[in-house]
Amino acid sequence: MIGGIFFELIRMKTRKYIAFDIGASNGRCIIGSYDGTKISLEVLNRFNNGYVQILDHYYWNMLHILDQVKHSLRKTAAIHKKDIVGIGVDTWGLDFALFDKQGSMISNPFCYRDPQTNGMIEEACRKMSRQEIFMTTGLQFMQINSLYQLLAMVVSESPILKIADKFLMIPDIINYWLTGQAVCEYTNASNSQFLNVRTKQWAYPLINAMNIPEHIFPEILEAGDVLGQVRKQILDETDLPAIQVIATVTADTGAAVASVPAKISNFAYLSSGTWGLLGVELPEPILTDKVLEYNFGNEGGVFNTIRLLRNIPNLWLVQECRRIWALEGQSQSWEELIKLAEEAKQFLAFIDPDQSQFLIPENMPKTIQETCRKTGQTIPQSKGELIRVSLENLAFKYRHTIDKLIKILGKVPEAFHIVGGGVQNKILCQFAANACNMPVIVGPEEATALGNIMLQMIALGDLKNHAEGRELIRVSFPTEEYLPQNPSVWEIEYQKFLASTGLPIIL
Repeated sequence: MIGGIFFELIRMKTRKYIAFDIGASNGRCIIGSYDGTKISLEVLNRFNNGYVQILDHYYWNMLHILDQVKHSLRKTAAIHKKDIVGIGVDTWGLDFALFDKQGSMISNPFCYRDPQTNGMIEEACRKMSRQEIFMTTGLQFMQINSLYQLLAMVVSESPILKIADKFLMIPDIINYWLTGQAVCEYTNASNSQFLNVRTKQWAYPLINAMNIPEHIFPEILEAGDVLGQVRKQILDETDLPAIQVIATVTADTGAAVASVPAKISNFAYLSSGTWGLLGVELPEPILTDKVLEYNFGNEGGVFNTIRLLRNIPNLWLVQECRRIWALEGQSQSWEELIKLAEEAKQFLAFIDPDQSQFLIPENMPKTIQETCRKTGQTIPQSKGELIRVSLENLAFKYRHTIDKLIKILGKVPEAFHIVGGGVQNKILCQFAANACNMPVIVGPEEATALGNIMLQMIALGDLKNHAEGRELIRVSFPTEEYLPQNPSVWEIEYQKFLASTGLPIIL
């Protein structure tokens, strides 16, 4: 018996998991190592991602992504071959490709920022009322949703639809290429606005109302289901041993929320990256008039939970500013830009980051300046002023979103967790505490990868359940707390933010 325990401990020390965490700007292959007590992470490969403009449209380069996945697997085999037991893939949401009957991808996926979706929400609501769409899907209305992308193809009479046999979202495509299983994972499918929020199956009455061919939608698997072994062709090409691919929580936000190291159930979260997803975790969807009015969405979570949340543009504003400055030959590090923001004047101007002009502007700094000019405000001039205006107003947007959540739920969250890459932006974390006038618990930074790995560990028996997984993350990655500073000043400025942007006061 003692010998058995000894060998079990040795086995546990070598359990390693591959997490592919692929976002809209970059992708990473991360190795999660579990020693029986804690998880440690190693970024084995990092690669650039981004949409490609061809004529008037924006596409994702899926072959580049596949090439980097296989390159990552070769590197993994060379270093960790004996210890790897699982693979999981998570990516950004909403986007998809269509496949023909032979299993070939018909064309590269459109990027969700492609202008083809302009006017498609209105088109959809002519076919089915906004109320009925919401009561069916429970989802936030955003023109970037999969529903409006596919509807745009119907409206334009795209010939692709005539030969399409399968609809696969981005992580499902990678899983299909790895295993041959052409299925959709539930948490990501729930973001598409094609899913019935109650049944967790495709909403065929909605799909038919949009004149979208219903046969293209494949089987739906739960997060944590085992897809099967990696194809032999890829094993031979990468020198990996036979290992299992898990349909982990493939929506990056879903993975991040799954990993939130909360000790209580009544908490709000912000998954902070290019987009900010702010919401709460619930046992069932809320489909009230207030949820529809405030444009929140009920997205599928792990283990029969619902993520009631709202998308916020978030770090997109400052990322685009930095990109434009780099193109102009004025490249600066994030550390330099944050220092300039810290030194800039407070509360110079107020903008609503959700306004449509910020979705895909040609020049983000000029767009911010033009928005301030049109509203008769002081126009930020320096880099520091532009970054500070963006960050302060993001913090006010968090506050406005939390106010809406309180109105929907009838209670105040007892904790506010921020996870994801955005936690590196310490000034924004402090602004969030100030604007929301509540303590903010920050970390882990690698929330998405940890949620991905945690689901794999549960699927393969290293963890019993979600609660045990969150406890493991708590002990492996300590958090940091930010307390409100000058909350009365921030309250006054928040009221100015509401007045300047025209956003409603939530009472």
